[in-house]
Amino acid sequence: MEYRHVGKAGIRVSELSFGSWVTFHNQADVQAAVELMSAAYNAGVNFFDNAEVYAGGKSEEVMGAALKQLGWRRSSFLVSTKFYWGLHDNVNERNTLNRKRLIEGINGSLQRLQLDYVDLIYCHRSDKTTPIEETVWAMHNIIEWGKAIYWGTSEWDAAEIVAAIEVAERHHLHKPVTEQPVYNLFKRHRFSREYERVYKDYGYGATTWSPLDSGLLTGKYSKGIPEGSRGALDGYDWLHERLTDKEKLAKVQALEPIAAELGCTLSQLALAWCLKNPFVSTVITGASRVEQVHENMKAAEVTPRLTAQILERIDQIFEIREEEED
Repeated sequence: MEYRHVGKAGIRVSELSFGSWVTFHNQADVQAAVELMSAAYNAGVNFFDNAEVYAGGKSEEVMGAALKQLGWRRSSFLVSTKFYWGLHDNVNERNTLNRKRLIEGINGSLQRLQLDYVDLIYCHRSDKTTPIEETVWAMHNIIEWGKAIYWGTSEWDAAEIVAAIEVAERHHLHKPVTEQPVYNLFKRHRFSREYERVYKDYGYGATTWSPLDSGLLTGKYSKGIPEGSRGALDGYDWLHERLTDKEKLAKVQALEPIAAELGCTLSQLALAWCLKNPFVSTVITGASRVEQVHENMKAAEVTPRLTAQILERIDQIFEIREEEED
């Protein structure tokens, strides 16, 4: 396992990390989480991603109970969580980054995770109604109180990220250090020219999520939605249209000869492609079975084999032109 700095920050994360979205509580109980996290940790993973909204707080509870059982040395791993959506449908408790919500959010997450602090906290989305100064100050205070070490953003526009950085610099506050963007072969917009200033000039990191586009890039949906898959879960009907999109499925199938040449699975190819991006700090993987963890971890071995010619062939399949990536 290789370890990369989160942008210009001193902290380093495993290039492949492990996230709990969808799986924890929905597909994995505490014992399953222990097995999954142990498999990842033994492979060199040191970063475990979560969010207060995942499974309505239950995901954090599962991870917290698993960490307690595992008994790892606290300094040997990193945990993140995220705030914005909230857990209650009430004013000041949902879809906001106001100071009250953020402070109550970190306190609740630490209780569920059974931790004294988390390593990374994210603003899960941007808030158009709260002054950005208020949000930046609150995140700074949470770090000053020792409840978190770094903070970042998730799915923020480039201009919003720059504004937050500039507020922090103006007031000598802890700056956000990383974005958590969706990034996969189908979704590349968070690394477009608009973000070039963020990653290059400000040294922002990127802890990317959904590298397999909710499983679409694994190839397992080529003949419909299999039982037991993410697309078959209750409450995930919104994924059906994407997972059965014939045009997208055709592109996934077109990747199969390339994967065969490289001697890897489609999942490993898709993960390796994400790792090829020099601005990516870590690729957050997910799994509901230990075998999936083992398979995902092998993706790092594929990355060096992705030559310029192979990358060009992949772009041709996805109909990406050079100007679109700039």
